[in-house]
Amino acid sequence: MFTIRRIKQITLILSAIPFLLMNDLFAQDANNILKKVDENLLPVSYEAYRKIINEEPDGKKKEFIFYTVKKDRDKMAMLYISPASEKGRATLRLGDNMWLYIPNVGKPLRITSMQSVVGGVFNNADIMRLDYSTEYEATILEQSPEQYVLDLKAKTKTVAYDKLKMWVNKKLTTVTKVECYAASGTLIKSLEFKQIKDFGRGVVRPAVIETTSPLYKDYRSVMIYSRIKLRKFPDEVFTLDYLSRLGELR
Repeated sequence: MFTIRRIKQITLILSAIPFLLMNDLFAQDANNILKKVDENLLPVSYEAYRKIINEEPDGKKKEFIFYTVKKDRDKMAMLYISPASEKGRATLRLGDNMWLYIPNVGKPLRITSMQSVVGGVFNNADIMRLDYSTEYEATILEQSPEQYVLDLKAKTKTVAYDKLKMWVNKKLTTVTKVECYAASGTLIKSLEFKQIKDFGRGVVRPAVIETTSPLYKDYRSVMIYSRIKLRKFPDEVFTLDYLSRLGELR
């Protein structure tokens, strides 16, 4: 025979079930949204040309041009085209592992996601960005008729940022802004995604990414995509031995 206390406990448990199911549904929806953002931002396999401009407080600028190739969700390689002093260098990312190849300097060097091969506000994780859904679990913080705001929590401690806050355009399912946070809750940097461009063959995404950081006052870095083309590559391209030959793909 149930006591009044036991009945209240059962009632409380039953009343919580819809909320638990709803929270799980929201989490699934958020991760599906994030996967769609990835699909629109980074095709499964492609080649691209990008320019990075680092701007300093005194007005000085330094520019880099890269040829980039990507395959699947965890493979990316990047070749320096300019400036002349950097030409021929290359970087490789396989999952959480990254390497820098410098001509005439023996074997490739291990690098980390929080370092930067170009200086400025962008770090290696920003420059060699893999799919967000590979590294983060998403939940919906809030939404309006125009946008979602997602909370992204890192799946592992090897990810560059412990937490991201992402704004997503509902109509295009395209990211418009990302705030990057440390485990302590400190804001590390903000990235704004601008100038939606049709690159052809269904690739419609922001052509410009601008980043600033409260840790680097008055510094700014800009990434500009001039071309993105769908293309398939063999696994051989994404190996340490192939870094010196990336230029053959162009």
